[in-house]
This record gives sequence, structure tokens and C-alpha cells, in this order.
Amino acid sequence: MSFNKKTVEDVDVAGKRVLVRVDFNVPQDDTGAITDDRRIRAALPTIQYLSGKGARVILASHLGRPKGGPTPKYSLNPVAERLAQLLSQPVPLAPDSVGPEVQALVGALQNGDVLLLENVRFYPEEEKNDPEYALKLASLAELFVNDAFGTAHRAHASTEGVAHHLPAVAGFLLKKELDYLGETVENPARPFVAILGGAKVKDKIPVIESLLPKVDTLIIVGGMSYTFFKAQGKEIGKSLLDLNSLDFVAKVQAEAGDKLMLPVDVTVADGNPFDVDPATLHTKVVPVGEIPADWEGVDIGPVTLKAIAAVLGGAKTVLWNGPAGIFEFPQFAAGTIGVAQALADSAATTIVGGGDSAAAVEKFGFADQMTHISTGGGASLEFLEGKELPGVAALLDK
Repeated sequence: MSFNKKTVEDVDVAGKRVLVRVDFNVPQDDTGAITDDRRIRAALPTIQYLSGKGARVILASHLGRPKGGPTPKYSLNPVAERLAQLLSQPVPLAPDSVGPEVQALVGALQNGDVLLLENVRFYPEEEKNDPEYALKLASLAELFVNDAFGTAHRAHASTEGVAHHLPAVAGFLLKKELDYLGETVENPARPFVAILGGAKVKDKIPVIESLLPKVDTLIIVGGMSYTFFKAQGKEIGKSLLDLNSLDFVAKVQAEAGDKLMLPVDVTVADGNPFDVDPATLHTKVVPVGEIPADWEGVDIGPVTLKAIAAVLGGAKTVLWNGPAGIFEFPQFAAGTIGVAQALADSAATTIVGGGDSAAAVEKFGFADQMTHISTGGGASLEFLEGKELPGVAALLDK
């Protein structure tokens, strides 16, 4: 699955107005300050390349889920400020994403300048992939670059719609994401180990189906493991259960044989930390199958972690998507931290598939020790399922 789309390096950009779809959907605190700028930093190579080649760079992104109109809370102003710092050059924020004011600002751009458009989701037309809105965006530029892997699985006006009106190519981040995820799954160095965690089995069914024939070991952790235990007839107490996926899980266990690795012990608590003060909870480690009826699983146990670390130590390629426990609370983070530590210590190519696992790796300080951290949670999952991503399909072939 080598990358067969044109990239920014395949086109002449000097002096051209280039619309770049980036993913600046960054987390912010209550004051609006950006708490993690990884997605902004990930887009720098493409922006710097275009600016350095004398393009007039027009950046488009969404932020959050504003409801049907401009909302100050979802303004990209903090992003423009952070980007200006990272680029060491001014990055003005346009007051809108389309319209006469924006056209005037674009018309005044000089070679190498960078302009950030205001949140495209201030228009409901963006998510509806409205052709008129896409045309208005496209009319600002002569070339379209998609560098927003995090939204490439969505056919929106700024990711897919504009590609019908302009020559469309990939940015460096989009290419890097697809190279890593694609190559890993198609031609992995073996042993190839996938660790899937998180809450719901049903969200991961297509990924499990796609990865099972390709991996040497599939490790299931986190909330979804309890549905596997339930399918084996074990008591899971009040742990997460995806009832509708029980048949699927039973089938996977039958087919996977010794490829499948499940926890052997778990940390359980006598309540849910999201519902009650976590400091008041009692916790203990029990073998799976001995979860008390009114307790619930919150993390993998130490014996399981040791076994996982041993498997990862011998692996050549590891893909991780989904935490091992409720890592948002320090007392239930040991499993997720332990998995991250084992990946950091491993000599394998380590790919973290976006979403919560990416957040955990960043939070606990392991980000620099991973080979690749995907910037897209949903997009990386859909890509690993073997789906074609609309934002990628719309780009020009090499």
C-alpha cells in the first residue's frame, strides 16, 4: 500500500495561493489556553515548506463542535498566536473563512506569508460538504493541500469538497501518517503485535477483523476485555459490558486461538471514579474471573502488565490503540503507563493510533520515545479497517 498520491513536492507552489487544510483541533483549558499543541507542531513541516518555497499560505481548520454559527469559545485566535510563535512570523487570523473581507486579506498576501482562516465549522455547510461553501473556499486559492489526517475520514467541504475545484495534493503529515499506518499493517517487521484497548468492543470490531489475520499477537486490554471474559462465562461484576458484541467476541476467541492475549489479573474498584470521588474508592487486584459482583474493573493488574511487557520486548512492530484502564485518574493509570513504558523500552517500531492512547503517551512523557504517534483517532481506526478515506481519495494520483 505504498503512497500513490501527489504531494506538495510534486507541484510548483512559488507565488501561488495555496489553501492548506490542517487539523488544529487542539485541546484547551477553561481560559482558552492550548493544553497540547502537538497537532499544530505536526503541521509545521508542510507550512514551512510552502512558505519557504514562496507560496501564499492560507490555512483552514475546524476547532471543537460549534453549534450552527460563530462562537467566541471556538475561535482559532489562540491557535493563530501559538502558530506565529512556532513559525517566528506573523500569522493573522481572518475574521471569517469565506466572503469579501477574507478575499481582500488573501489578495494582499505576499510570497511566504501565512494567513489562518477562522473556524470552518462556524458554517453548518462545512460538515454537510455543501458544494457552494466548498466552491467559496476553493475560490481563495489556486492549489489545495490536505494535511489534516485527523479529519481525512470525513467528507466535509474543507477536506473533500474543495478537492473537486482545485488541483489537490497531500501534505507531509498526511503522507507520513498513511505511510506509517499503511506500511505497518501491510508489511510489518515480525513479530507484529497489536494492543487494542478502550471502552467499547463495537467501536473496534472492524479493526479486530482487519488486524487478526495480520498480527502475530493481539492483546486486548481496557474496558473491552470484560466483554471477552463475559463470553468465557466469567463473573465481571459491574465492569463495562458490550452485550451486543458477545457473539462476535466468542467468534474471535474461537478463531484467534493462541494469537489472542487477554489480561489474567485486573484492578477493581467498588465504584466508578466518574460517578463518585475517586479518593473514597477501595481498590484491589484480583485474578480475572474473581471480580466481586458489585465491583468493577478499572485497570489491568501487575501480572498482566509483566506478561505484556515480555511480549512487547520481543516484538518488531507494535500498534497500540486504546488505554489499558481509566488512566485519567492516577490510581488507575498504572496499566496504561506500564504499556507506554514497555513500548518506550522496546526496540520495535512503535505506532500509537491517536485518540486516548496518544493523549496518554503525551501526558505521561513518553511521546519522544515512540516511532510515530498518529494525530487522528477515528481516521487511524478507519484506515486500519481498510476503508478508503474520502479526504485522501479526492487527491490527485501520482
